[in-house]
Amino acid sequence: MTRFRLLLLAALSVTLLACSSVTVPNNARTTIIALRHADRDGTELNAKGRARSAALPAALEGYDIDAIFAPDIQRNLDTAAPLSKATGLPVTQIITDNAAGQMTTAYPNGTVVWVGNKDNLKALWKDLGASGEPPLKYGDLFVVELKSLGRRSVTHLSFGE
Repeated sequence: MTRFRLLLLAALSVTLLACSSVTVPNNARTTIIALRHADRDGTELNAKGRARSAALPAALEGYDIDAIFAPDIQRNLDTAAPLSKATGLPVTQIITDNAAGQMTTAYPNGTVVWVGNKDNLKALWKDLGASGEPPLKYGDLFVVELKSLGRRSVTHLSFGE
């Protein structure tokens, strides 16, 4: 009977691991700076959005950024472009599914920037286990610090006008 219980326990453990959707490594100590793309009209940035994007490098001046990520959407790439130019870092385009896992795996102890959209920011927030609402307004800039024992700290900043 004991052997049966051990086999059952092992089978249940494997099943639970397969069903879990852990996307962020437990040992990740990544700082993720998340923002929504800048202001737009239609699908492109407007004048206010271009000005806000130009203000992004100054807003992040105190951070030692290791990477900049965005989905393959032009307004997101345009928002990230001034930061890319200022830091000399390319904008890495990744798919939005499991963006948190991709970034924290690539930079487990680094600082990364995610220029997102409403929907993928909500998914990112959930995957990170961050508290409160994600940065959904133009100019919102949230810094999520992953800490030991699954703790998270979120700092709300803003950029541009």
